[in-house]
Amino acid sequence: MMHNGSSLLKHAVAEAVNANAEQVIVVLGANADIMMKEFDENEVRVVINTGWEEGMASSIRAGINALFEISGSADAAILMPCDQPYVSASLLNDLMSRQEETGKRIIACDYGEALGPPSLFHKDLFSELLKLEGDTGARKIIEKHGDDVVTVLFAKGSADIDTAEDYQALKSLSS
Repeated sequence: MMHNGSSLLKHAVAEAVNANAEQVIVVLGANADIMMKEFDENEVRVVINTGWEEGMASSIRAGINALFEISGSADAAILMPCDQPYVSASLLNDLMSRQEETGKRIIACDYGEALGPPSLFHKDLFSELLKLEGDTGARKIIEKHGDDVVTVLFAKGSADIDTAEDYQALKSLSS
């Protein structure tokens, strides 16, 4: 889906690459061959999630496992879906800065009414991320460790594009 002249995937990858992250891992599932044309493979590490039909948890596991392969010493990981059109490199940098400032193990985005991605998880929580199953993200881990969570404001974070109706609503806001 296109937004502001770019696909949501291309936008997400560009913002991640422009952030201060040491490594960007892009997890692809269905139609990976088509999706890879949306960005420069030389700027990121691409992981093909062959178990994509399970849902979001399989993508999280694939990404964390790839992170272990690349750098067994990574201090943290930011989990970020590609369906949030207002994600920016600045927001991702804010997550990393907030973790450095506070030492908390989870930095989540605060949408005003809810917490959600992108979210940063300290390496101490990687084992819990690897245990996720099904079509669920890391919300349960955030809730379980509520005392170890701080937030970064992301007022437009609740705008995500999961359906054709979501996309049409986004287009109407942009015009």
